Amino acid sequence: MKFPVELILLALVPVFLLFVAGELWLLRRGGRIGLYDLRDSLCCAALGLLHQGADKLAWLLVLPLYGWIYQHHRLFQFSDSWLSFFLLFLGQDFLYYWFHRVSHRVRWLWAAHSVHHSSTRMNFTTAFRQSLMYPLAGMWAFWLPLAWVGFPPEQVVAVVLLNLAFQFFVHTQAVPKLGWLEYVFNTPSIHRSHHAKNPRYIDHNYAGVLVVWDRLFGTYAEELDSEPCDYGTVKPVNSFNPLWVSVAEWRDMLAEAWRADNWRDRWLALFGPPEAAEEAASRQRARLQAQRQAA
Repeated sequence: MKFPVELILLALVPVFLLFVAGELWLLRRGGRIGLYDLRDSLCCAALGLLHQGADKLAWLLVLPLYGWIYQHHRLFQFSDSWLSFFLLFLGQDFLYYWFHRVSHRVRWLWAAHSVHHSSTRMNFTTAFRQSLMYPLAGMWAFWLPLAWVGFPPEQVVAVVLLNLAFQFFVHTQAVPKLGWLEYVFNTPSIHRSHHAKNPRYIDHNYAGVLVVWDRLFGTYAEELDSEPCDYGTVKPVNSFNPLWVSVAEWRDMLAEAWRADNWRDRWLALFGPPEAAEEAASRQRARLQAQRQAA
């Protein structure tokens, strides 16, 4: 019986949990067990389960669309070979870089992606902290070009999930810099700085597997010992409730769009860069405050 590729991440859960246990053991030996917090880790685990449920439902709805594009509009016919797999991996990793970059620069996608950045911790359980809102945000749309080029939908899904599986292993503070590998691959050091809210690190290091895209497009930032990473989001969620963490930014975004008194601010609230949306919301609050004082 053919293995359903949508279950790749669930099948790897025992491996992930083994690495969580190993990280805990190493941190306890090094006196750094404070890098874990039980409430935070349980929230991350719950968010991971919610994401997996939403993800499986999304694949049921989206795979037929991928299939239709592949059957009727594909540009090429690739044979089953290591070369075609490498091209698919390269193409998907390139598209992941742009998905990740757009997710930090467009409020609509940030509303989903901010869930992953909401923890003030950085350990392997942080990798589980995913959003059940990704299907609504439109993550699936970024992989459509792969079906159009000519890669079978099942292979596209498999490579997407394998890319995400690799990224589990970069969510740790137990691994130092890795020398020459830092020039090619995403590593724990590179991803630590991506999760930091220090001004130096914000909106850098979007790599999935290959960091070459960051180096090529000018979004690479090295983790510095002189500036330790401060984890979390600029606007903290301050909750361990996985449902609230999932929807907090969506609530703020939609409320700000509703309250905006012009279309420019409404557009910024929904689709502008997060900092521009916050500036528009601040202007709106100032106007409301002035109106109340005048009354």
